[in-house]
Amino acid sequence: MSHTIGVIGGDGIGPEVVAEALKVVEATGVAVNTVDYDLGGARYQRDGTILPDSVLEEWRGLSALLLGAVGTPEVPPGVIERGLLLKMRFDLDLYINQRPFLDPDAGIDMVVIRENTEGPYVGEGGVLRRGTPHEVATQGSVNTRMGVERCVRYAFELAAGRPGRHVTLVHKTNVLTFAGDLWQRSFDAVAGDHPEVGTAYNHVDAACIHFVSDPGRYDVIVTDNLFGDILTDLGGAVSGGIGFAASGNLNPARTGPSMFEPVHGSAPDIAGTATANPVAAVLSAAMMLDFLGEVDAAARIRKACADPSALTGSTPEIGDAIAARV
Repeated sequence: MSHTIGVIGGDGIGPEVVAEALKVVEATGVAVNTVDYDLGGARYQRDGTILPDSVLEEWRGLSALLLGAVGTPEVPPGVIERGLLLKMRFDLDLYINQRPFLDPDAGIDMVVIRENTEGPYVGEGGVLRRGTPHEVATQGSVNTRMGVERCVRYAFELAAGRPGRHVTLVHKTNVLTFAGDLWQRSFDAVAGDHPEVGTAYNHVDAACIHFVSDPGRYDVIVTDNLFGDILTDLGGAVSGGIGFAASGNLNPARTGPSMFEPVHGSAPDIAGTATANPVAAVLSAAMMLDFLGEVDAAARIRKACADPSALTGSTPEIGDAIAARV
């Protein structure tokens, strides 16, 4: 079976690491056809294009999307993030952000499930009297029972198939009493359907401490959009570095393509130097293959990436070494 993948190399080191990810996918023997899309900060600077509706419609017919990284220093913060990344998540209903963290030497084998289409990132809020001493800015967090529950349910179903069989809810229920209460009640309701899965609750500040001091306590963590955004960067830092952190933006209902990307940014300061670590992009491609049902190929990629001898050298040399091992 052949899979048609939309490829957004993006900016900075994005095209470099995506090239290595595709090299490794090709080495697995999985049949993949790619369609390239020129999107990101550089494209926006050239002609103002961010994400046309026509491209979104094309994507709905693809198997998956693979993204390198987007963003350039010359484009104001928020333009590409809201116009491209968040638009993809909202319009394609990529409601799960899944980020695995594995470091056997540190005893880490956990997955963070982050709700990906609600919370503070929906854009609810506004500004009054901008630029005056009496300026007021509000930014609300939007949480729906449907959105929260489908995220929590995905986390429990994932945990049920893992050796640890445990889910921790992370929030701030003692202060965010409305959103937190909705999350806690939804979590408790879904837990009742999964008596085989153990549960716990951590405030997000406590979870940050545990991520650093005792990350091995976690199996599956489920949390909201903002807390998940912060925790997953911390997870990358404590499990080998951000260069090894992969992610999937998933539509489990498969009403459209899911998108896979390394967690790191475009790193324009090292673009073109062949020093970027492509492993996060390669592991993101492995997540993509898993989601597409190519489980054996995905497992071979992960095994190859676990070989320390394959992880030194230039960007293409690391890609070559991993490809040779799959």
